[in-house]
Amino acid sequence: MSIYFDNAATTQIDPRVVQSMLPYLENYYGNPSSIHAMGRKTRTAIEQARKFVANSINASTAEVFFTSGGTESNNLVLTTAIRDMGVTRIISSPIEHHCVMHTIEHLCHCQEVNIEMVPLDALGRVDPAAVEKLLKSSKEKTLVSLMHANNEIGNITDLDNISAICKEHGALLHSDTVQTFGHYHWDVQKLPVDFLTGSAHKFHGPKGVGILYCNGDNPVKPLIHGGAQERNMRAGTENLYGIVGLEAALKIALEEMEQDQKYVQSLKDYAIEQLKATIPDVGFNGDYAGNSLYTVLNVAFPGDNPYLLFNLDIMGICASGGSACSSGSDTGSHVLRALHGPKAPTSVRFSFSRFNKREEVDVLVAKLQEMVLVK
Repeated sequence: MSIYFDNAATTQIDPRVVQSMLPYLENYYGNPSSIHAMGRKTRTAIEQARKFVANSINASTAEVFFTSGGTESNNLVLTTAIRDMGVTRIISSPIEHHCVMHTIEHLCHCQEVNIEMVPLDALGRVDPAAVEKLLKSSKEKTLVSLMHANNEIGNITDLDNISAICKEHGALLHSDTVQTFGHYHWDVQKLPVDFLTGSAHKFHGPKGVGILYCNGDNPVKPLIHGGAQERNMRAGTENLYGIVGLEAALKIALEEMEQDQKYVQSLKDYAIEQLKATIPDVGFNGDYAGNSLYTVLNVAFPGDNPYLLFNLDIMGICASGGSACSSGSDTGSHVLRALHGPKAPTSVRFSFSRFNKREEVDVLVAKLQEMVLVK
């Protein structure tokens, strides 16, 4: 028996999404840049998907681009903001995803750009007032880069206030929304941000395809050259069936969002309740009972349990000690170090989806009780 509680790393592709992709895998395989009938058909599919994504966030189609995923989208924004938009300062946080943190570090090393980190409170939350204080401290052209929800502990950033602060001080705002795109409704007219990024495999779509929203006032320039695809912004033949799958997954996510939120939140709440009832001194990292992503629960276990994640895997339970994108690293979670210092407790991230069941939580809790309490 295999139980999958690692949905923040990637989600099971919805069977309905697979069905939407099959015609473009089997029959409609023309290159979208070709002018013949088959090419025109696939080009139409891509543009229909773009229009749907744009409408879903209240943007124009000219502001939506398809990429290979969140990592590419975030890299593109950060790099071109400095290279092409005159940004000389980036304000971010110490718990951003590595695709943002490492890119910022690289840019700082290679180009003249200053980096300032927003201080966090004990739960890992970003205070909008701290962002405003940093913006007031300098007249440099600034990009604020803060993820909407942390992929390890689930904290949700107050983008409403931060967006207003950035606008007041003339700063650009980029948000890595990979964990929340497809899980919450977005309206870029009501929440004015300059750049949003998303990835289909986080909301039951295919891997290898993502989106980038760029406010029309801040057009990006390409990192990948050699073709006119994506309106000269990203060279290379488009991931046709991935884009079709992203559209299908987003349609399902939007149509079923309220019921999914309610159901998945109930699984998270039940897991918290059962863990508290069965494992003395269990803790939870981040703002788990406050403004938190309904899919993510980061659990801190008492005592020394260095093989906990390994033993869960042996028992057929898939979970994570941090970001799956950092697998193979033995340095531990930079997010937990930012919260707890070098002596962070043994912690496991469990992340849920609509495909999980309450009975799976019961199995998980029973196994954890056995591993943590019986030495």
